[in-house]
Amino acid sequence: MNIFKKKCNKIDGIYVDESFDDTTKKVADFYKKNPFPNYKNYDNKSTILLKGNESYLKSLKELMGYKKMILEVGCGTGQFSNYFAIGTNNSIFALDPTIESLKIAKNFSDRNNVKNITYINGSIFEEIFENETFDFVFCSGDLHHTKDTHLGFKNCVKLLKKNGFILIGLYNSYAKFSLRRFIFKIFGYKFISKIDPILKNLKDSDQEITAWVEDQYNHPVERSHSIDEVLQWFRDNRIEPIAGIPKINNLDLYDINMKIIDNTPIVSKNWFSRIITQLNMNFNLLGSDGSLFCILGRKK
Repeated sequence: MNIFKKKCNKIDGIYVDESFDDTTKKVADFYKKNPFPNYKNYDNKSTILLKGNESYLKSLKELMGYKKMILEVGCGTGQFSNYFAIGTNNSIFALDPTIESLKIAKNFSDRNNVKNITYINGSIFEEIFENETFDFVFCSGDLHHTKDTHLGFKNCVKLLKKNGFILIGLYNSYAKFSLRRFIFKIFGYKFISKIDPILKNLKDSDQEITAWVEDQYNHPVERSHSIDEVLQWFRDNRIEPIAGIPKINNLDLYDINMKIIDNTPIVSKNWFSRIITQLNMNFNLLGSDGSLFCILGRKK
């Protein structure tokens, strides 16, 4: 089955589409210098599996099942795509505008004999794939670094099959006014390394440390959004919200596969509760990882 709507050249095992808008070019040039998130020096198939299995990704992987078509938009150096691919017969398509990041991702796949990933150097704003191709679209930490977050989301939805799942992760507008970013601009890396909880744990790879600092503190294109804003996007595009981090209802993304199997009724939080939840991100571990929130939905 040919899923490509647009002809792409294949160079060194990576499909390449060179049509980029100015914003995408700027972001690609940024990550060219410091591919993100990069790998630890000792990373292999086992460490990627272990890290993924300790997070909500484990439940998502179970939800995906087998023999599925899965797209990651903004895959960077490919940790998520490799995790979703390892031990499954799913077909993973990893899309990113930075060729240097994709080369790192593909090198990891090749070294670890992960063969069910197709890497594409391209943009979600180009019509690279046929509509309604994928069973799952995963896009976490990417669209807020593009020319138009909302348009990027709508383009993701177009590629999703009916009853397919989509997960979107974005910086939160209630939690992104980080004091740490202000401190970094004044005092630099030496001081911020002592108070950034992620940096304190990145001790094994200089490349990974540099990639985190640049992505979190020096990014040239960045926006933030609220949970309610994204929930409205879901409604406008006939996507049923299922679960989120932080929680948007009574369901927990960490065991969402079992909740869907059991047909657990969804009881949504009210608007005020969602505001408080987002403000609390400034004071808990969710605020440490770039103040990222994510929402899983299903296409009606």
